[in-house]
This record gives sequence, C-alpha cells and structure tokens, in this order.
Amino acid sequence: MLCTQLAAWASYMTNSPTVIVMIGLPARGKTYISKKLTRYLNWIGVPTKVFNLGVYRREAVKSYKSYDFFRHDNKEAMLIRKHCALVALQDVKAYLNDEGGQIAVFDATNTTRERREMILNFAIDNSYKVFFVESVCDDPDVIATNIMDVKVSSPDYPERNRESVMEDFLKRIECYKVTYQPLDPDEHDKDRSFIQVIDVGRRFLVNRVKDYIQSKIVYYLMNIHVHSHSIYLCRHGESSHNVEGRIGGDSELSGRGKQFAGALHGFVEEHHLSDLKVWTSQLRRTIQTAEELGVPYEQWKILNEIDAGVCEDMTYEMIKEKHPEEFAMRDLDKYFYRYPGGESYQDLVQRLEPVIMELERQGNVLVICHQAVMRCLLAYFLDKSADDLPYLKCPLHTVLKLTPVAYGRRFTPGQKPIASSAVKGQPDGVPTTSSRRNSFTPLSSQDQVKRPRMYSVGNPPLRRAQAPTLPSIIDLFTRHQDVGPNGHKFDVNILLSNNRTSTKVTF
Repeated sequence: MLCTQLAAWASYMTNSPTVIVMIGLPARGKTYISKKLTRYLNWIGVPTKVFNLGVYRREAVKSYKSYDFFRHDNKEAMLIRKHCALVALQDVKAYLNDEGGQIAVFDATNTTRERREMILNFAIDNSYKVFFVESVCDDPDVIATNIMDVKVSSPDYPERNRESVMEDFLKRIECYKVTYQPLDPDEHDKDRSFIQVIDVGRRFLVNRVKDYIQSKIVYYLMNIHVHSHSIYLCRHGESSHNVEGRIGGDSELSGRGKQFAGALHGFVEEHHLSDLKVWTSQLRRTIQTAEELGVPYEQWKILNEIDAGVCEDMTYEMIKEKHPEEFAMRDLDKYFYRYPGGESYQDLVQRLEPVIMELERQGNVLVICHQAVMRCLLAYFLDKSADDLPYLKCPLHTVLKLTPVAYGRRFTPGQKPIASSAVKGQPDGVPTTSSRRNSFTPLSSQDQVKRPRMYSVGNPPLRRAQAPTLPSIIDLFTRHQDVGPNGHKFDVNILLSNNRTSTKVTF
C-alpha cells in the first residue's frame, strides 16, 4: 500500500521514469554520489534504486586477479563487461516498469561514447529520460584517499595489502584512461542533459536541464560537500505538555526540562564545541533549551513541530474520544495521515528539505528540535524508509551525534526502529480504510504553522541550578566502523541522561 502511495506521489514530480547515468574514471566518487543521491530522492518520496555494475561483474567473474581484466584489448573481458551491462539494464527495466520505480541510477564508469550510446538507445526504446552525472577529478591526493578508503576493503582485494592495492588500482585507472571520452558540452554532447561535478564539488557544469526532477538532482548535487563535520540532534528538554501527555502547542520547559538544558550546556563545554552552530525552532521549549547554552543560536520556523491542526494541545485519549475517525486513520497510515488543518509526516519531509541542504553545507551544528522533526532528519541521514520513519525512537534528553564520512565499509544495522509511545488501537465502529484525507490533498493554506515568533528578547536564560539533581549526560557510544546502504559511515553517539554506567549499543 505504502509503495503504491509513494509511486503516486512521485508521479507529481516525474512524468516518465529517469535513468541517471554515472560517468567517470575509477576512484572519482561515483558510487558515493549514487548512494547519496538515491538516499535523498527516496527521502523526498521518489522511488529510486542504484544498479552498480561492479556487483554484476563480481557475480560473473567470481575471482578478480589483476588490472589486466580492464585492458581495452582484453577481448574476452570486454565481452563479459558488456554482458554485465546488458543484464543490469534489464534489471533497470524491470524496476522502472514492474516494481514501481521512478528513477534508476546506473552506477558504472561509462567512459566511452559507445557505452553511453548503448544506454541512450535502451532508454529511447523504453521511453525513459536520461540524465548524466560525470565526476571529474585530477587531484592525486583525493584519488589516493579514495583508493585507500574504498578499494582496500573492496571484494576485489580480499587480502587488503595497502601497497599492492594501490599499485593495481592505479594501473586499472590507466586502463580506463586509454579509452576515456569525457562529456563534450561544446560539440558531441551539447544536446544531452547532464551535470559535471569537478574536483569534488569545487566547480560544476550544468547542461540542458529539462524537467523538475533533473533540477532537483542538480540542486542537491550542488549542495553536498565532502568535509569533516558532526551533526548533533536532540529534542528540547521536557515540556509541561510532555508531562501532561499533550501534543503540539507552545508550552514551556518543565523543571526536568530545565535541568536537561543545564546538562546540555555542560556537554557542549565538556566537548569543547566552540565552533558549534545552534539551530532551534520558533517554539518556546526549543528556545529555552538553547538559551541555557549561552551561545548564539538561529531560529528556524521550518523546524517547528508537525502541525496537529485541530488536535493541537490534546492528549491522545482526548483525540480518541473527540475525533475517533481521525485517531483510527492516523493509526492506519501514520506517514501519509494529515491532521485536519495540520500536516502529515510527508508534508513535514517537504518542509524540512532546506534544513537538509544547509546541514550538508555547514560545519558542526546542534539542532534542537522536536520528535517528529528529529524523526524526519534521522530518516534522511540513516536511510530509513517511509514505513520506518514515523516510528524511529527519539527519546527526550538524548543527544545523537552523526559524523558523515564519505567512504567506508558495508554494515548491517543491528537495531530495528522502535514504535513510539503514542496510544495505538482502533475504536469500535470506525472504518478500517483511510478514505477521506491524506497527504495528497492540498494544504488548506500556504502557512500551516501558525505560531507566534519567539525571540531571545523577553525570554531570559534559565537560571542553572548549582547542584542539579539530573545525573550528568553519559556517552552511550556507538561507532559504526562500516558504511551503510546510504553510502555514508556514521559515528553515532547517543548521549543519555541516565547514569554513570556506559553501555555500548548498536544503532
């Protein structure tokens, strides 16, 4: 059901399936770009999948021996490589025609015009659009780093001897250089739609962007940067509404919430985060949490909590009693369900897109936000599906540290998403299908978040207790040594107001 709804939503942004064709010599970051772009497109609701030709090659050739396989005069190997490309394209066709996919990313070197013409003819035969993404980089330091970070752990090199890997892979690159034909924006490829990413995003060349989804791809690729930084996510301190079990509203911090604000101040000082940017919503509970830090902060209206419309300031029991149909509809489809006069999680994802772009560009940032907002941000960074997003566990008084790293090894997450504490269940006599309203219906106004703007003026810092009763924040420290399906490695630190005992967990 959800896949069908996502495909229907994606049709608003794409009028025909698109094949994104990667181009570039080995160790130019094509797979990194492919996975990151796929994660973004899936997050905004466009079903996208990567087809990595290296995977098909390793299926066909079980044991890699040396760079000789990639010589242009190795006729047997050239036939195998072409066959792998044709098999991959058939899988692309099945995904786009039969499995509800909207975008397929063909992740391969595709360095010759002959190969690109073959892909273009395939797309024409199937009425697909084609958008090329070429990664161009001649910086030897970047190339060497990519080889060491990625290829040492590649299945092609099970022994992982750094010196021998570097030597063989550099020779592999030379094999590709012999026949490499870059995109030519002035003559041969002047009518193609493409973007060239030059020297890891220092420069870009964009040519003939023809539709909305291509413009979204360009927009995203021009905003991502590979640099060392950390993103800290936390919810505001406990509010009076949290204590009463009410949702939404603009309540102030409870006593325990004020203690957390003080503990957060201590965490920032302890970790010497002097260059940290702090972002909040425009609701009092996030502002009061930030005020205690004693550092400048920025207020973002788009970081406000999901708008619960007519259900604002109510408990779930009150919603169940006063709006039983709404209660049941939300329980049936939490991602697409939209509160009357309010928002859905899907609406919230669209609202938060500018925040994601800024987080990709910034240095170290602490985002003090709300439960639904934090779920949406985490779903992007951790590549969680729309099915999982509304149930990601984001407890109060927890700071999550994410450190994106461009390359790493694959891992399998060890913890399933945990359902929230929302009251679940279905009242008797309520329809079992969501038939009246969901995220596809237009918003009732252009500005759904009707909240008074809060400023630091008139909202003085909270006075920190000399001896807070809340225990110090401790480090439940998780370090992912490997890369997940999103093409990122994350150092994930969960910092809980709990006790002095440190427990290692897997996110």
